[in-house]
Amino acid sequence: MIDVTHQINAVRRQLGTRVLEAGEARVLTISQTYDTTVDDLWNACTDPERIARWFLPVSGDLRVGGRYQLEGNAGGVIERCDPPKSYAATWEYGGMVSWIEVTVTADPEGGTRFDLEHTAHVDEHWTEYGPGAVGIGWDMGLIGLTLHLASKQAVDPAEAAAWFATEEGKRFITLSSERWGDADIAAGADEAVARAAAERTTAAYTAAS
Repeated sequence: MIDVTHQINAVRRQLGTRVLEAGEARVLTISQTYDTTVDDLWNACTDPERIARWFLPVSGDLRVGGRYQLEGNAGGVIERCDPPKSYAATWEYGGMVSWIEVTVTADPEGGTRFDLEHTAHVDEHWTEYGPGAVGIGWDMGLIGLTLHLASKQAVDPAEAAAWFATEEGKRFITLSSERWGDADIAAGADEAVARAAAERTTAAYTAAS
């Protein structure tokens, strides 16, 4: 479906820390540059018809203050939108609330850069699985965006799900998990703890696939 090594290396993954009113949080950032215009990438990330082509069907009141819902996944409130530059929203799933911010900018070296920040509280789930528990899902999403921007066609959800269950798909998940472990260590986490969390995340994703 995609060149695993190339896609893994095309993505930048970073981890930071933020203090919220409710306590300490981690800020996960995933970035990739695409050979397209700012307007095209913005449209791919905000138009509901195009979002469904590479990510998930989305419904709701898609304006500032409105609620959105991704089919079978998270929903939330759109908190800010500054087209064609950025938008921010809550990410509500499984009774937990976190926050996302998407930014689209022209890359000085050519193309257009997609940046997504996902801010989440440090809880038992984070302690057990580390950033890969969130990051692998976004890595998987960026495969869809990469394929869609290259072809302008829709990604078949059934085909994608089947691919992630293959050896190549599992290799992608494993490499993504390892890279998020690297990001965790670069951000100051104990190496042994970060590697163990990444291994648990890899096992959870590959067993599910």
